[in-house]
Amino acid sequence: MASRQRKEARPGDEVSGLMIKPDKHCLLLAVPFLLASLVVSGCGRAVEATTPSATPVSVDVPTPPPTFSLPQTPLPTLAPTASPSPAVPDTGWERLRPGLERRVINVPGDAGEPFERLFLLRLEPKDYRFDVAYHPDPRSLEEWQAETNALIVLNGGYFRGEEGAYLPNGLTVVDGRAFGTSYGEFAGMLAVTRDGPELRWLTLEPYDPNEPLLAALQSFPVLVKPGGVMGFPEQEEDHRAARRSVIAEDRDGRVLFIVASRGNFTLHRLSAYLVASDLDLDIAVNLDGGPSSGVLLASPLEQIPALVPLPVVITVLDR
Repeated sequence: MASRQRKEARPGDEVSGLMIKPDKHCLLLAVPFLLASLVVSGCGRAVEATTPSATPVSVDVPTPPPTFSLPQTPLPTLAPTASPSPAVPDTGWERLRPGLERRVINVPGDAGEPFERLFLLRLEPKDYRFDVAYHPDPRSLEEWQAETNALIVLNGGYFRGEEGAYLPNGLTVVDGRAFGTSYGEFAGMLAVTRDGPELRWLTLEPYDPNEPLLAALQSFPVLVKPGGVMGFPEQEEDHRAARRSVIAEDRDGRVLFIVASRGNFTLHRLSAYLVASDLDLDIAVNLDGGPSSGVLLASPLEQIPALVPLPVVITVLDR
């Protein structure tokens, strides 16, 4: 984990499940991020976020292969596959291999009823190589894993269909090349440098096009601000529940992948849960949700399936 000094967010610094049945076919919309507007997940429900005005940073967008043409219908829904489903309320952290732990938490509702199930992976960055993969022709998690030989594949940020290709909405860096448009202060970013991965809140650490990043991916909202502060307060709540994917960093510098696949968390309720949990998070960023949410662990093989193909993913490989 790259070591760096980070200014703690203060409460006044406000900016802005395992298997469920697939959603109806979703529309991929090219939606600019707006002031206090809706952003459409790559293939899920829209979520609200308050977006302070900021001057976007535009960089080159790669030309898609000429043989690819954008379908005129929404992305197909993938068939679900088996997923781990322990009956215990909380498995606790289980060591799978050096630097990798898994945990499954069955979250109760207000009256003690089954509410949500979280699948978590916690990694020591020094033991693994983090990357971002993109292609304008979306792939399933299994196809991404076969193509990259990754140990873990997690869905990425929001995306849209535009001019014959599927493109990430936020700025993305693949193989050191940046493309797309940087979000403003409301968003977060996974940045991979030669020192390893780190999560940033763009309010404190705006994207610098001159920084030599190996890989990067932006998304929003920030659910936990640096220092473990609530990132999506109650006044921003829109009461929209959906499947959720989160990338987080704890106070010990470990990276966590979190998938809530039953579709019962709203953004505020998830933000509040993460802040109050025993995960000891320093920062957490929401990724694309709804049918896009999914994670695949190749060994031992476990999967929370994404219900649609994905053009951009986060990968973890052995060093």
